[in-house]
Amino acid sequence: MAESNSESDFLKEFYIPTYIFNGETKISGSPDAPKFPVLVFINSKSGGQLGGDLLKTYKTVLNERQVFDVGQEAPDKVLHRVYIRLEKLKQEKDEFATKIHEILRIIVAGGDGTAGWLLGVVCDLKLSHLPPIATVPLGTGNNLPFSFGWGKKNPGTDRNSVLSFLEQVMKAEEMKIDK
Repeated sequence: MAESNSESDFLKEFYIPTYIFNGETKISGSPDAPKFPVLVFINSKSGGQLGGDLLKTYKTVLNERQVFDVGQEAPDKVLHRVYIRLEKLKQEKDEFATKIHEILRIIVAGGDGTAGWLLGVVCDLKLSHLPPIATVPLGTGNNLPFSFGWGKKNPGTDRNSVLSFLEQVMKAEEMKIDK
């Protein structure tokens, strides 16, 4: 099924191009940066089969290079690599990468342990600007997502459920928490 133009325009607001993650050629010209660029971290083992299904769906909806299975690659290594790359591109006067660096958001899907792990990793990076983090409840307790207003119920893993969650991310108010 082909994407509609409005869905495609919506997804562009979250999409991070491949060159941000590796040494590929930069985008020619000066395109508009997405308004809500996200990195997605999913515990594929959480929620029974839900985590694995959610991983597959996010990889089809976004650039697969911005979606990570925490069981395959630890968030600290991913974030360290991405932020080093963004900083390098920023020093090269890449305005697109600079904007992504400033407004990057994170989605973490898993149980309370996965969400807590990612929150700790982000704090340990000692970034000048901490990215907002949305939590998808995939565990059994889901106390962290509930505390942050994302609910306790495991989400759907189909395309429409992911699009709905991305819309929530777009409309969410940022909350500050103590480290």
